[in-house]
Amino acid sequence: MLLNNAHFRKVKKLTGQAVGAFKLIEEGDRIAVAVSGGKDSYALLHILEQLRRRAPINYELIAVNVDAGFPGYRKDILEKYLRTCGFQVHMEATDCSHIIEEKLRPGSSYCAFCARLRRGVLYTVADRLRCNKIALGHHLDDFIETLLLNQFYIGTLAAMSPRLLADNQRHTVIRPLVYVEETDIIKFARQNDFPIIDCDCPVMGQEDHQRQRMKRLLTELHKENRYLKRSMISALGNIRPRHLLDQEMLRLVQMNERKT
Repeated sequence: MLLNNAHFRKVKKLTGQAVGAFKLIEEGDRIAVAVSGGKDSYALLHILEQLRRRAPINYELIAVNVDAGFPGYRKDILEKYLRTCGFQVHMEATDCSHIIEEKLRPGSSYCAFCARLRRGVLYTVADRLRCNKIALGHHLDDFIETLLLNQFYIGTLAAMSPRLLADNQRHTVIRPLVYVEETDIIKFARQNDFPIIDCDCPVMGQEDHQRQRMKRLLTELHKENRYLKRSMISALGNIRPRHLLDQEMLRLVQMNERKT
């Protein structure tokens, strides 16, 4: 039973706003909610369920866990908790850990490779469960950090999308926590005493160095301006093409101007 406090209400409200703004959930959806045992996925699953109970439309949620195969991963704790809460649950065992050890190229990101493998498994499981959508627990901070990483290290102006048709053209990936800051999820998780478990992978606790730098940068800037993150997430939806350097975009803008 979730604690109906200020943290719960705030996360629920912001998630509901994102669902409505981006039309993330529609009548008849069957949604595979990726649940790892971390705070973000617990929050996502619980909030979507709370929204479902009062929604004017019908949709289904299935909690899907992809076990990468790392020894010590306590998926039994996760499964017991989810079933006790009454969720539909699917636990998928894989040998991703062995594939990573055999195929990871020197200098490549361990976490990124693992994430790609698990995402592929998610698509396969979603097909098997007849799910048309896959919900991921990326929050507002993840969006901003990705934006900065792409600008600083890749040279692209891109973040994540709250709603994205997958390359296989069969599934839509949704990120309903796009408006929710990580600090609010932390408070929400602590208040409800979610049984957090770690993936127990060999590089656990050694997050991507570049992303960690972005986290520290945002933390410092946030001390000076507590509205900074809100401003940055708003900027992702307030694009001024005429003031950017993308030549194709400028060409389209000029064509539209000539038409009008």
